[in-house]
Amino acid sequence: MNDIREAALAILASSPDRRGEFEAHFRAYFYGDAKPSIEGEEDETRVKDDRGARAEENQTVGQEKGGELSSALEQLSSRDFPGDADGLGQFRRKLASALPARRSFRTARTRSRGTLDLRRSLSEIVSADGDIPSPQLRRRQAVPRKLLLLIDVSGSMKLHTADYLKLAHAAVQGADSAEVFTFGTRLTRITSALRIRNREQALARAAALVDDWDGGTRMGPTLLAFLSVPRFSAFARGACVVVLSDGLERGSHAELEIAMRRFRARAFRLSLATPLAGDPRFRPATSALRAILPVLDDLVDGSSLTSLTDFILSLARPAPAAGTIWKRVS
Repeated sequence: MNDIREAALAILASSPDRRGEFEAHFRAYFYGDAKPSIEGEEDETRVKDDRGARAEENQTVGQEKGGELSSALEQLSSRDFPGDADGLGQFRRKLASALPARRSFRTARTRSRGTLDLRRSLSEIVSADGDIPSPQLRRRQAVPRKLLLLIDVSGSMKLHTADYLKLAHAAVQGADSAEVFTFGTRLTRITSALRIRNREQALARAAALVDDWDGGTRMGPTLLAFLSVPRFSAFARGACVVVLSDGLERGSHAELEIAMRRFRARAFRLSLATPLAGDPRFRPATSALRAILPVLDDLVDGSSLTSLTDFILSLARPAPAAGTIWKRVS
């Protein structure tokens, strides 16, 4: 064992000030001692991809209700989503054609209002022994933009989580390109689970992937963790990004503001749907909402499936910026 210890020291080359930490981990692994706690380890946001990431053991937590109990403490739990009728079939059928479109670099043949396809035109001339046929034209295709849903699954949002997951399943089934992530104290990609056509099976698979149901809230750090993964960050480029959250960030909102500004620089349209906006008395009065309001395109009601589906189906229509609308209301 001493030879193994010396080899590990030589390979890992831990600095002298961390030698005690190395010894504690070595004894924990090889001798079964208690695993040491590392300062700052609990504050690190964990990112979980749904492409085969290992699931950690879930812990049972107590009941928590209301936005006033929003917390940054991590609590791990599981969720079950009952199946019921909610009329999302029409939303699923309309979504692909309702999303904003962009001009693709791929082209398709057209008979009018296009650019000259020189290669095909020359080929036609050669095949016609030099005669000049009608010119061959091509036009850039219009394709729907990506839809990115970021769903808050913290304890303050537990009354709306089931509806949001049903909406996300319909979006993945209906859109040509949709991505769904959950965040609370961790970040989890659940898109592959929601690609299962049967909704009950899809939600059960998603429930098994997410570990931080109904726990605390670290909105800013988890969104920054999303942007720090290049493959995830690419999902937001040119996309319609919809954050489904109450926006109740605990502590400093500096990281949330940074994350939202970075999303604004990448996204085609950045929206926050909060269930708090379903109350007519709602105003974006918290420091976090006031900080991110200037970079939001939309701050809308997320209290019901009807309001959310109507909003997502209207993303192709231009609208005043969120700051302009809420300034008039206030």
